[in-house]
Formats: sequence, structure tokens, C-alpha cells
Amino acid sequence: MTPTVLVVEDEDALATLLQYNLEKEGYRVIHAGDGEEALILTQEQQPDLVVLDWMLPKVSGIEVCRRLRQRPESRNLPILMLTARGEESDRVRGLDTGADDYVVKPFAMTELTARIRAVMRRIRPGLAEDRVTFGDIVIDRVAHRVKRDGKEVHLGPTEFRLLDHLMQYPGRVFSREQLLDAVWGSDVYVEARTVDVHIGRLRKALNRDSDMDPIRTVRSAGYSLDLEG
Repeated sequence: MTPTVLVVEDEDALATLLQYNLEKEGYRVIHAGDGEEALILTQEQQPDLVVLDWMLPKVSGIEVCRRLRQRPESRNLPILMLTARGEESDRVRGLDTGADDYVVKPFAMTELTARIRAVMRRIRPGLAEDRVTFGDIVIDRVAHRVKRDGKEVHLGPTEFRLLDHLMQYPGRVFSREQLLDAVWGSDVYVEARTVDVHIGRLRKALNRDSDMDPIRTVRSAGYSLDLEG
């Protein structure tokens, strides 16, 4: 089951950035632009975690947090506050109101996604997928290790991210451009040919002790992870 994250943020550019990066991490993302909409969406959509700005139109983030904690159905809903208010008194107030974690803007996306995973593990451990399995391949995101048929597979950081992305969407064909955006990022210029090089390295590492290649090349389209070959 794909965990759903509700992003409550009134700055459209930041909301778009958060949605893009969280979807890359494998989450389903819904967005609310103000506190009133957030309260409605939590009832209608029942997200698994809320990323909540403090300074919002209509209803403030701190009030949204307070009301969610008062509702029986959202009393244990994980809430991560993401705000420019960084004073110690603000942090204390946010946490005392019911936030499970508190991140101050500006922030690093890698830290935010790590904190989301940590909150998920702590409060809803079944939703924090630290291990993903596909056929005889197991990827451990926390330990940064990959095994195939019980044997260690040694991958570089780029090959690890490439495999992780493909394993999130088994059977789906990704073009080289889509893989570049997902693995390298849309703000980094890398030639499409680079994808072929890293796919080759990933194949070599995965197939070292196996004659079944799980990576399928689709002519003129791209690559997919596919047990059907």
C-alpha cells in the first residue's frame, strides 16, 4: 500500500517541489493551500502523514494541529510541522500542540524525507518501507544494501538509486529522460547516454550469480524491471 502524505502549504512553488520529491520517494501526495482545506481533506482522504506549515490562510497550522489532535479519527495521525518559525519557543509550542516533528525552513529535502521516514517508522511502522522486495532481489534503504537470492550485491550510489526507483514501479517502462529526472534530478544536466552506462553497471552487478536478467530493455522506449523478461 502506498502511503499518502498531505502537504499543507500556501506557497505554490514550495508545494510543487515537495510533491515532486515526495512522489519520487514513493508517496502519494495530496495538497491543501490553507488550513480550512487541510481540515476537510484529512476527513475525506485520511492521509497517513501530514506535512504542515504554521503560517497558513484561514486557519493557522498550529490550530490545524490542535483540531486534528482533538478528533478521535486523527488523534494519532503523524504530523510534521514545516515552518519558517525557528525560535525555541515556537518549536516547543508546535511539539506541545501535538506535532511529532518540527522542521525549520529553509531545509534540505534529504533531511525532510529522512524525518518523514523516521516518523512513519515510529508511529506507523507498517507504512515505512525500509525493505523492498522484487522477486529474489531485496533492497534495504536504511542499511543501503542489496541482496539477490540471499547474496550481497555491491552497487555504487547511482546504481542503488536507479534500482530503488525501478523497484517502486515493477513492470513500468521508464524512458531515459524519466530516469534522469528521477535519479539525477531535473536541475542537473546529464546526457541520456549516461543512463545506459549505469543500467549496464546495474545489470552486471545484479546478474553476477544469476542467468535471469530482471531489467528489460524496451526498444525506443527505455527500461523496466520485469520478471517476465
